Amino acid sequence: MEKKTVLITGASGGIGREFAYIFAKKQHDLVLVARSKDKLDALANECETQYGIKATVFTYDLSDDQSAESLYRDIQAKKITVDVLINNAGFGSYGPFVKSDFSKTMEMIQLNVNTLVALTSLFVKEMVARNQGQILNVASTAAFQPVPNFAVYGATKSFVLSFTEALHYELKDTNVSVSALCPGPTSTGFEQAAEMGDSKLFKSGVMDAKSVAQIGYKALQKNKMTVVPGFKNKVLATASNMTPSRDLLVWVAGKMS
Repeated sequence: MEKKTVLITGASGGIGREFAYIFAKKQHDLVLVARSKDKLDALANECETQYGIKATVFTYDLSDDQSAESLYRDIQAKKITVDVLINNAGFGSYGPFVKSDFSKTMEMIQLNVNTLVALTSLFVKEMVARNQGQILNVASTAAFQPVPNFAVYGATKSFVLSFTEALHYELKDTNVSVSALCPGPTSTGFEQAAEMGDSKLFKSGVMDAKSVAQIGYKALQKNKMTVVPGFKNKVLATASNMTPSRDLLVWVAGKMS
């Protein structure tokens, strides 16, 4: 297997960390990005020691509007060629939109949408020029319908899904793979950060981050446009697409959230 370099955002925990283990085990070098330097350093050291690969750490708050371009310049300065881009970083905020914190909401849009698009734009051009590369954007089952009490997060993930599927089609005649991973509730610490303790979504059963990452990895290797991990999540995503009434779809989503 040809050695590659894999850039993973949000790599300090959850699904991002599990992706790091998967690619390191496959003998690929890593570029790990998140806010927590201590966690990234520990992960980098673990992967280098256990798998004999090289792991480079960049500490960035990707909710900053200039972070994507700064990260790209730093990677260029180290003469690193990114073969695989895993856009995993993201966060949500739970509760009625009218009670939401404006600054936090705008940071969410910046991270979940703007930074993801910026990193994709910066690296996909190089991949197309080489006619080789892989991009996986982490969306969510929240992308398939409006989600009351999770309105902005759901909307950002709908954007990610639509953008990724369109890009997948645009690059179908190249050797650049583009996939959207749409996890349902997953045990990553996301629910605590989003203050979702009262949500039925996380009380009805969750998947583990390792299983979700493994499913995402396999889908990317097969260049699947969209993958929804877990049977229950697949059923719910399919039902969302088949529901004849948008009013009914929002009502059901509201009851679940």
